[in-house]
Amino acid sequence: MTTWIDACKATDIDQEDVVRFDHEGRTFAIYRSPDDEYFATDGLCTHEKIHLADGLVMDDTIECPKHNGRFSYKTGEARGAPVCINLKTYPVRVDNGRVMIGLGA
Repeated sequence: MTTWIDACKATDIDQEDVVRFDHEGRTFAIYRSPDDEYFATDGLCTHEKIHLADGLVMDDTIECPKHNGRFSYKTGEARGAPVCINLKTYPVRVDNGRVMIGLGA
């Protein structure tokens, strides 16, 4: 069963950008693609637990601000050293202008 959590307004995220969302002691990163799709991943880099929301978004990639490791924010795939562990991704939907993240029960 998926629990949908209200994370932010859709307009809080610019195209090709990322915002941080904290919920129940966890940090998430929410992305808006250049073509207005929304995605969510764990919010900390798998390499040294740095906040990805401080990183650079390019196309479908988030670059960690500390060591420049890169991930696909669509799939979570680790794309460049020093990262080698994928990010966890979460389903996202937009309801009435609000970005909702799907978390497991």
